[in-house]
Amino acid sequence: MNEERLVSPGRGDDEAQYEAGLRPRMLDEYIGQERVRENLHVSIRAATQRGEALDHVLLWGPPGLGKTTLATVIANELGVPIRATAGPVIEKAGDLAAMLTNLQAREVLFIDEVHRMAPAIEEILYPAMEDYELDIMIGQGPSARSVKVPLQRFTLIGATTRTGLLTGPLRARFGIVHRLDFYTDDEIREIVERSARILGVPIDRDASIEIARRSRGTPRVANRLLRRVRDYAQVRANGHITLDVALRALSLLDVDERGFDDIDRRLLRTIIEKFNGGPVGVASLAAALSEERDAIEDIYEPFLIQIGFLDRTPRGRVATASAYAYFGLDAPGKDRLW
Repeated sequence: MNEERLVSPGRGDDEAQYEAGLRPRMLDEYIGQERVRENLHVSIRAATQRGEALDHVLLWGPPGLGKTTLATVIANELGVPIRATAGPVIEKAGDLAAMLTNLQAREVLFIDEVHRMAPAIEEILYPAMEDYELDIMIGQGPSARSVKVPLQRFTLIGATTRTGLLTGPLRARFGIVHRLDFYTDDEIREIVERSARILGVPIDRDASIEIARRSRGTPRVANRLLRRVRDYAQVRANGHITLDVALRALSLLDVDERGFDDIDRRLLRTIIEKFNGGPVGVASLAAALSEERDAIEDIYEPFLIQIGFLDRTPRGRVATASAYAYFGLDAPGKDRLW
């Protein structure tokens, strides 16, 4: 269900072509994540000056914040190709071995959803990341023997939304670890205006501010809303996105001033009305909403927690006073035991 939402941070099947055209190519073009950008700039320059491969990089944070984009930027800054795959796609050890042996010196291998790799696949990565060699077993039974295949010194960039699901040995092999945070409204406004220039869409400053305000601090959502507002401006206006055009388009799209859609409102109302504001376990909440537990934890919750509408306590999820106020309700007394 979440992939059909305009405010879903996940990538839709038809969005790859649009995102590719809007992505920055170098660190100087990358908007936001200042601390991450500065640290990467130093690490990349140091590795380049020494003529070495960059340390392995782990990027983590909620979906839609630019982990894939940043991996591509890193490869561009290094001046090397990037080979991209995803954890669930690598089904056999031979698949990963083939990728690793085909990498040239200092090239980048990007693995999205790195936490979803099978344990047998992950075992192959350990010596590859640490010693730059593959440990391959030839034969079976008593006659089996281990053969070490040397690899070129490469850089693995892993991306994950669930760093807690990474095994300790795998995480320890990443020399550079960065968390991507939600963007500020002003950063999102810059992204909206940059994307509008690339798309050739005239947009007023107050309109870009309004779109940014409803984009949940997520560039992917911002670009998706911009494309939909552009369509509205083309059909119902003169193609120019003014504040009035943006407000009418966003109202039609059912994205409110908080960036909430019907699913967000349903989740909060379920906690407030069915579970008396919480605490409620995520399994019970998933059953009440007919949603997957992973979708609630990875897609719905992060933003609601970030803006203070939801608390994650040891006993479960709790709707905050802000959530009650959003619906015009009075929050329970502070003496309620959570």
